[in-house]
Amino acid sequence: MDVQLPEAVEEENKLIVEGYALRFEETTVLWTDEFGNEYKEVIKRGALDRADLSDVPFKYNHSNETMIMARTRNNTLQLTIDEFGLFIRAELADTTTGNDLYKLIKRGDIDKMSFAFTVLEDTYDRDSRTRSINKIDKLFDVAAVDLPAYDGTSINARSFFELEREKEEALERAEAEKQEQREKLLLKLKLGGITHG
Repeated sequence: MDVQLPEAVEEENKLIVEGYALRFEETTVLWTDEFGNEYKEVIKRGALDRADLSDVPFKYNHSNETMIMARTRNNTLQLTIDEFGLFIRAELADTTTGNDLYKLIKRGDIDKMSFAFTVLEDTYDRDSRTRSINKIDKLFDVAAVDLPAYDGTSINARSFFELEREKEEALERAEAEKQEQREKLLLKLKLGGITHG
């Protein structure tokens, strides 16, 4: 889930970045199908109440190829759940990669965040095509990202929505077939009435 992020904060020569990795109750359009239907998702307030946040790394673009920038396990990444969402404060490692990321955030080249998670409980509103994430099971990482991306979570979300779309299309086809059968029956009745009348 992409949100405005990171802000570089100067503090005693430390490389500190902070911002919101996710915000509650903000509906996001995940994708639009070929018919212009928007498939959306919203993280409900309270979704993180029982989530496993025990070991969450801060990454760049969710990449496993780049070194981890900070981590909750050693307290270089702090996660705070407040009324707005999940606020992060990370002290980036004083490495070439950490310095590069810090400078790009400070310049505004990277200004978004994302997160990877698994869902414990969700609901789907077919009319609005909106998936509500009610409970998150585990938060795998938070990341500064240069392009809006769901990354690890997009596969689950897209496959979920593909399934919902297939169900909708099947229902529409079934309804169309029923309507066609009704029309044929009415036509037979009318023709039958004319023939015998």
